[in-house]
This record gives sequence, structure tokens and C-alpha cells, in this order.
Amino acid sequence: MALIESYMLPLGTQSPSFSLPNVINNQIKELEIIRGKNGTLIIFMCNHCPYVIHLLEGIIKTAIDFSKKGIATVAISSNSIETHPQDGPKEMKKLALLKRFSFPYLYDESQEVAKNFQAACTPDFYLFDDQLKLYYRGRYDDSRPGNKVPVNGNDLHLAAESMLQKVSQSGIQLPSLGCSIKWHPSNNNEKGN
Repeated sequence: MALIESYMLPLGTQSPSFSLPNVINNQIKELEIIRGKNGTLIIFMCNHCPYVIHLLEGIIKTAIDFSKKGIATVAISSNSIETHPQDGPKEMKKLALLKRFSFPYLYDESQEVAKNFQAACTPDFYLFDDQLKLYYRGRYDDSRPGNKVPVNGNDLHLAAESMLQKVSQSGIQLPSLGCSIKWHPSNNNEKGN
């Protein structure tokens, strides 16, 4: 398992648009339709990554909390099912139903959406404001598997509060850490395991 840092996409970047299937109900979801009134959290994640598994209950609670504040949450898996079948739509749906996701879990089969966001790892968090401009990107908090730091989502939640209060984002943002996106073997942009 290779530990990868997220690429820190420049703040203020306009969110790339996308149209992807929601594995829960097979409906196509477009960013413009599912975006939140006050912001949108996009998380690149997958089923098997131990870093995602470690944060998953926190992510589920964050999505519920954010929805009450007008921030929509969207999860996207872009991993190749050629190399990691456990991250495919069938298994994604099982996980989403088991954990009762309150947010869409989208499958990016072509990996174009991950490339457009310059996503590098799972989990990778992108918080966009009400104009779909990037306000925060980076880690959920400083908890990692095995470091005994409680999962609390402080980094992401503090950023969301500042965003809702229209505070200019000038503080240091630390990258997320996790497993690399599992690129298709045929992909020339292979970035690791």
C-alpha cells in the first residue's frame, strides 16, 4: 500500500463539471443538479482503501451535518476495476446500502473526472463554495489508521464554517493522505499502486 498525498489544486479553481452514474440507483447525476445551495463537498474515495475505511463513519456523519447547512456531499470512485474489482459499481452499491449513505456514490469508469480534478489519492476532499469555486482541498483531519488520533473531521469542518461565514481562505491547508487512485493499466498517467 503506497501512501500518497493529494495534489493541492489551486484555491479558487472552478469545479469541473461531470455527469456520472450513481451506483445506488443507476441514475445519472450531474454536478449542476446535485450541487448544494451553500457549497458542495466532493470526495474521491473507494471501498478497499484502509484510509477511507478509517474515516468512513466520520464522512457519513459529516455529510448529514453538512446537508443541514446547505452543503451537498458527493462521493466518486475512479479506481480501475481491472486491478481492483472490489471497487466496482456492484460492491460500491453494497457498501452504500449497508452504510446508508445519504449522498450519491458515483462511478467514474473512464477516470476522466479524477483526471479533471487532479485527484491523486483516496480519500481526496474538495470543498467548493456556492459558486463552485474551490475553497478547501486537503485532509479530513490528522487521524490515520494506527496513530490513535480520534476521527473528528476538524480540518474540513473548520473550513466549511469559514466558507459559510464568507471568510477569505488564507490559512495553511494540509494535503490528504491515502492510497493512490488505481489508474487503468492502459492509462499513460499511471501514478502508482
